[in-house]
Parts: sequence; C-alpha cells; structure tokens
Amino acid sequence: MRSRIKAVEDAFRNEFDGYLVVNPINILYFTELVGAADSLGSAMLLIPGGEESTLHIHGVNYEWAKTEAKNCSVQLVKRGEDLVDLITEKIREMKLMKVGFDKMDFQTQQKVSKGLKRRAQLEAKADYVWDLRSVKDGGEVDRIQRAAQLTTEGMQTAQDTIKAGLREFEVAAEIEYKMRSHGSYGVAFDTSVASGLCSAFPHGGCSEKKLQTGDAVVVDIGAKYKNYCADMTRTFVVGRPSAKQEKIYNIVKEAQENAFQKIMEGAKTKDVDAAARRVIAKAGLGEFFVHGLGHGIGLEVHEQPSLNSTSKAVLKAGNVVTDEPGVYLVGYGGVRIEDTVLVKRSKGQRLTEGLKFLKKS
Repeated sequence: MRSRIKAVEDAFRNEFDGYLVVNPINILYFTELVGAADSLGSAMLLIPGGEESTLHIHGVNYEWAKTEAKNCSVQLVKRGEDLVDLITEKIREMKLMKVGFDKMDFQTQQKVSKGLKRRAQLEAKADYVWDLRSVKDGGEVDRIQRAAQLTTEGMQTAQDTIKAGLREFEVAAEIEYKMRSHGSYGVAFDTSVASGLCSAFPHGGCSEKKLQTGDAVVVDIGAKYKNYCADMTRTFVVGRPSAKQEKIYNIVKEAQENAFQKIMEGAKTKDVDAAARRVIAKAGLGEFFVHGLGHGIGLEVHEQPSLNSTSKAVLKAGNVVTDEPGVYLVGYGGVRIEDTVLVKRSKGQRLTEGLKFLKKS
C-alpha cells in the first residue's frame, strides 16, 4: 500500500517542490501516530518531493514520535530552538523554491516568509490533504467500524438506562462508561442527552435536567478508536410516545432511509440531502429541518465531504459520511436519527446500526 506521504508527494509534484504539514491532525494522518492531536505539542512535518520527509518535534514527545511515526524520520527540536526558524532553515538548505502548506496562522506564515527572504514562495494549499483524507483506506475503515460498534453499544446503554427521574448527565455517564470499558479511546465529541424542550435544539448538550415522562430524548454520541470517530443519534421517549411524537419520528426515519438509498459512489451530495429533505417537506415540516443532512467523518467528527443543499461534492467509494435528518419544533421537542455510513460503489453500508424505534415502557 502506498504511504500517505508518498500520495501527497504525487499530488503536489507538478506544483510544489515541497509541502509543510502544520495542522496536528494532518500530522497524525501522515505519520500514522495514534494519540490525541493535542499531545503533539508544537510540531511540523516537512515533505520535500523525492527526499525523506522529517517530523520536527519537541523533546517531550520526541521518543514517542521516534518510536511510533511511520514513513518519515523524526528530528528533535532542542530546548531553546525555535521550530519555525528551524523549518525555515531546512527549506533554505534543501533549496525548495515553492512550498505548499496545509494550515498556518498568519503570524507563523509571516515569520517563515520573512526567514526565506524571497528565496522561496510559500502558498496555502489544503486541497491535497482533504482529497486524501476524505477517501479512507482499509485500515481507516476498520478503525471507524470499531468506533461505530462501540458507539452502537453506547446507544444500547442509553436505551436501557433512560427513565423518568434520571438526570441527563447520569445517562451520559452510563453511555461513556460502556464505550470506554469496551475499548473506546475516548469520545469523539461531548456526549449530548437533550430531553424535553431542549430536544428541539440540534446541539442540545447535556445538563442536570431530570428526565420526565413524555419527554423526547435526543441522544447524540460518538466513540473514538485509535484516532478515528463515529457519530450516531437516536431519539427516545420516556414512557409511551404520543401520536404526534410517533408521527414525527416516522417521518424522520423515512427521510433517513430515503437518503441512505442514494448514498453510493458518484452521487451528488446535494441530491442525497434533497432525498431526505423531500420527505420532510412533503409532510409539511420542511422549515423545521434546519441543518444539512450530514458530513464526512474520520480523524475529525466534521470532515469533507459535506452533504447539504449547496454542496458541489460527489461521493467517492471510501468516503465515510453521516446521514442525520431531523425535525425540531421549538417549544415542543425534536427528533433526529443519525448513522455513520461507508460509501461503496453501488450502495452505502451503515457502520452504526439498530435501535430505530422509540423507547416504550
């Protein structure tokens, strides 16, 4: 299998002499390090076309990176050395005339440019990285699938736990304990258990509010496994759902399934979004579906491609995306159903699955 560094070299070959990776998550991607992006501290990966790539990293993380990083050498940034000055010097020494980079704050960019003294051109170009990251290889799919399995187990715990009198954060604690105890490396994002009127807020969060009989409870969770994320939402009702709750739920469920049937290689993401939106609009609730259908997911919870009405993206086999229509009636409550889906040539594959019904007690 071609290394990710080799793949980006091939991509920039006709445009740049080298490429500088600054974003910590992108560094994890190219070096295949397993760990929180924050644990990298200050680090940069210099990829010169045709020569060995080097990860420059400070001492506190040097031994870890030296042992675990793939497809590159690892150079220690010594105490008192300035990483930006060091990188600038390396670019000059290697006589790289045009260098692309993924993401850099303005101050750092200015410092590098000044240090190069117009001997090299620096240009922002993140497309190469996103094009690679959006299509997952087999190892990435395996990790996302494991994260999805752990997430599904967490959602089963949510269903088993929810009852009147419990606080939202108590339900969240049980969910996170189950995912962690079964192998999750952490949560992909803050666990959301939004009940009652707060279920009408797409990002309802989690509070000390007690669940009450009749509440809709929108549970949005994601486990993380070896850096990779999953994302899943289900809506439950404490006790027996009302006729109105069941009606809205079934509309959202149909919308999600309608979109799922469109998820395949070659599909326009705006068309997948439209497939869900038509169902909800036909039911007279179109104005209450207030966000895009979904997003890519991988090392981050929100990646490319986006699935919304203005997106110009086309799905590729190997994309992993979410399918998450919702209806949110402020002052009443909301419903969202979400799965993480792997895009294949002629169909999609749900990586999260099951529990598509309202809890009844």
